[in-house]
Amino acid sequence: MQGTVDGFGYGVVTPVASYLVACLGSALGLRCVVRSLHNRQSWKPGWLALGAATIGCGIWTMHFIAMIGFRVQGIRIDYDARLTALSLAVAIAVVGVGVFAVGYRGATTATLTAAGIFTGLGVAAMHYLGMSAVQLNGSIQYDSLTVALSVLIAVGAATAALWAAASFRGFLSALGASLLMGIALTGMHYTGMAAVGVHLHGATDASYISGSYGSDTPASNLLPMLIGPVVFLILAGVVVMFDPQLVLGDGDWSRAAPRRRPVAAAPPERPAAHSPGSLFEPRDHRAGRRATQRGR
Repeated sequence: MQGTVDGFGYGVVTPVASYLVACLGSALGLRCVVRSLHNRQSWKPGWLALGAATIGCGIWTMHFIAMIGFRVQGIRIDYDARLTALSLAVAIAVVGVGVFAVGYRGATTATLTAAGIFTGLGVAAMHYLGMSAVQLNGSIQYDSLTVALSVLIAVGAATAALWAAASFRGFLSALGASLLMGIALTGMHYTGMAAVGVHLHGATDASYISGSYGSDTPASNLLPMLIGPVVFLILAGVVVMFDPQLVLGDGDWSRAAPRRRPVAAAPPERPAAHSPGSLFEPRDHRAGRRATQRGR
């Protein structure tokens, strides 16, 4: 028996929320990468690691916020906590590989291509690993062509993100790149969800058919898992906004370095009229110096 799948159980609330989170993670991550590339005084590994973590958290949080609206009529949905956490680790790790490659090797065509492909495949792997965490009384099936399209979108989005991080320094340019990245990431997610079909194994739950979902809804299962990554994104936003030197070094890469003024030569020191000498100076040196002072 084929189940009825609905990816918009809360209407436009989950798509809009997931898009905003994707934009936030992209904006913070791009800002971190930009500062690592253009500020030699900043701590590059710290900024790149923070950028990878924020982009990875943004992608993962976007996915599972969107999954709150995922419904299969007549079927209770739960999530495996270990696979859900593993998908977060995969998202951060694969984004980290791409970010560190661009951060240390530069935005060359070869680097962007390799890093974009690897990161995009990793983002797609995170998506489908997160889908494997779904537990229901049925089996999830995928349309191959739609899955391939979602992977291509993921690769394109990852390549565009890395290119934007290495190319744009201005705030407005970075903001525009983040908005486009949000569209690409959420587009990749919903393209992948369009490939989903569910084959039911047993009888459906009458309470779900009637519309009374009870307490075991996807929201009640996923919201506790989302608290940590959302709090991390907020704290990362505070770090990027205030840029504390004690944590990640000087982040004011846009400030021009002040020109050094030539140091004027110090005037020659005039000998003192009388100097008591040092207790550690030999006696003959002190006697000769006193005779010289008397002769002046």
